[in-house]
Amino acid sequence: MLRKGKLPARHRKAYMDRARISDDLSLSRIAYGMWRLDEAEDTSPNHIRAKIEACLDQGITTMDQADIYGLYTSEALLGAALKDTDLVQQCEFVTKANIIAPSERFPDARVKYYDSSARHLTAEVDLSLKLMGLERIDLLLVHRQDPFMDPHDTGPALDALVASGKVRSVGVSNFRPWDVSLLQSAMKTRLAVNQIELSLACHAPFTNGDIAGMQERGMTPMAWSPLGGGALMSVESRVKPVLDRIAGETGTDAAAVAAAWLLTHPSGIVPVMGTNNLDRIKRLSDAAKVPMDRQTWYELYVAALGHEVP
Repeated sequence: MLRKGKLPARHRKAYMDRARISDDLSLSRIAYGMWRLDEAEDTSPNHIRAKIEACLDQGITTMDQADIYGLYTSEALLGAALKDTDLVQQCEFVTKANIIAPSERFPDARVKYYDSSARHLTAEVDLSLKLMGLERIDLLLVHRQDPFMDPHDTGPALDALVASGKVRSVGVSNFRPWDVSLLQSAMKTRLAVNQIELSLACHAPFTNGDIAGMQERGMTPMAWSPLGGGALMSVESRVKPVLDRIAGETGTDAAAVAAAWLLTHPSGIVPVMGTNNLDRIKRLSDAAKVPMDRQTWYELYVAALGHEVP
């Protein structure tokens, strides 16, 4: 749910509209995604700090992580960058848990699987706090819909994490509306966010009930892969000519227009923009500068569909 509010006092560098997801937590309307943090040529604390500072200079204060990113290395990289700085006080930190993959962290895993049990989620939160050097996670998401989930185990565990003060707010990721309903039915705390794949290359959530379900519940949608994993920028993309035309008209670029398409939607979508290129990071907020009326939104949607609407 998008609720405009004042930028918290600690964010001094720039203003960006914010999405208030609970009484005491808001996110910047664009989040910086760190799922490829370990793939950068430079993973030093200084370079990661430069990325965060570049975000803060634009009012982008929300940093998106997950325990599994970098095969369980990304949170530690972030923690090293945050150490002995005041960046923790200037950002909101999102992380996710429940994916187990064969790795040094889980040497006994024979297969990749999901574990949404209270025991696992609680242990992962404690480890995430330690690795990132945080006293509290601002937003914890259950990373994937777990067909073996016991809502009466998972739900109370999320409630307990909030009550303990280790987590400020909770949500889910990649859940369908009925998965949200099942988990919420076993909880006292409101699920505030559902982070899903959403872009001009993956637009089914606008019509399959995912976005409608979030709007009905007052949940904030977060969009991962908002540029379609780069597919929207390829020469084969039928959307690219429209993106380029609008970018030329607005003095931005195709990526900014694609993100603006999400930002404009009345559900208050928070695109999670991931790049290791510092110059691109410095331009992430250009998406907020792209004006987009209803017809322009539909022009892009029709291009993505490949045919006019009925």
